[in-house]
Amino acid sequence: MQNTQILHIKLNNINLGRLLLGKKGNTLFEYDNKWLKEGFSISPFFLPLKSGTFEAKFEPFYGLFGVFADSMPDGWGNLLLDRFLMSKKIQLSSLNVLDRLAYVGNGGMGALTYEPDNSFIYKGKIQDLNIIANQVSEILLEQADLPTVKSLLEQTGSSGGARPKVLIKYKGSSWMVKFPSSIDPKDVGEKEFFYSKLAKQCGIEMPETFLFEEKYFGTQLFDRKGNERFHVHSASGLLHASHRYPSLDYLQLAQVTMALTKNIKELSKLLTLMVFNVAIGNKDDHAKNFSFLYKNGVWVLSPAYDLLKSDGFGGEHATSVLGVGNPKKQDMIKLAKEIRYPEKEMKKIIEKVFDICNNS
Repeated sequence: MQNTQILHIKLNNINLGRLLLGKKGNTLFEYDNKWLKEGFSISPFFLPLKSGTFEAKFEPFYGLFGVFADSMPDGWGNLLLDRFLMSKKIQLSSLNVLDRLAYVGNGGMGALTYEPDNSFIYKGKIQDLNIIANQVSEILLEQADLPTVKSLLEQTGSSGGARPKVLIKYKGSSWMVKFPSSIDPKDVGEKEFFYSKLAKQCGIEMPETFLFEEKYFGTQLFDRKGNERFHVHSASGLLHASHRYPSLDYLQLAQVTMALTKNIKELSKLLTLMVFNVAIGNKDDHAKNFSFLYKNGVWVLSPAYDLLKSDGFGGEHATSVLGVGNPKKQDMIKLAKEIRYPEKEMKKIIEKVFDICNNS
């Protein structure tokens, strides 16, 4: 197998730039000349909109810039891809990061696509979700045959996250449906659906959600509308902060939100999400669980996702509040003062969110 040395990157079928493999195993990026005149910075802190070649450091994304690392699959997607490639006698150690992005191709989240496109396209009709759940179990128990692996790989796309999932069409839109992992309780779907409704009650912007078969949690994808796809950038990729260990503080997220969006309403959305995560004990609030969308020429905080009570790292929140891993209300008020957000408004958010969460 010949390794990929260069990838051409597009955004909604418009040439954006190219990504090359460097001698050290890291990558080099340059914007297309036309994009420089008519486009926008896809990653403002690390890839400003200017000519020249940008060189990525090897850490924390194995030689990729964060914005392209955002396109890569995570636990579940990698599990399926690696099993399929091994069945084809392909040595995983022989693949470079561009090879893996080529497998993402047109199938990643957000609007970025990569050529050559070696992605897996699902050609069949989406099966009964209960059948898919059984196939997921076979994968987790290492009992699945190659056609099952390939079928799930095609239906998963390059979605991130550790939980098993597939992409489906529902009500004319694109949806993601999750299934329990080997360490999840059987009712994890019902729990996530409950918290999605609770978040909406608290005023948090959420995509539409649904409980399929009364047990599988599904959410409408917010990165696409019809044939249009929107550029998505996680806080992890934006700041080159790993999501595999605690690497962020809500103070940083608040500062980044204002720097990127320049909109106090977006900051309020982030602070409400912070309070909600603390109120329900969602300690898995790592750097990849916050994202920004580029829509209509401006950056906005994305709708919330992956809201579920969880243990986190060592029993503490992955994203701390002024360095506190198990923050209290006074810590969040102190953070508001630090960023000069009106204390009165912060107290209103805290009171509303905790009141709803404690009485649900």
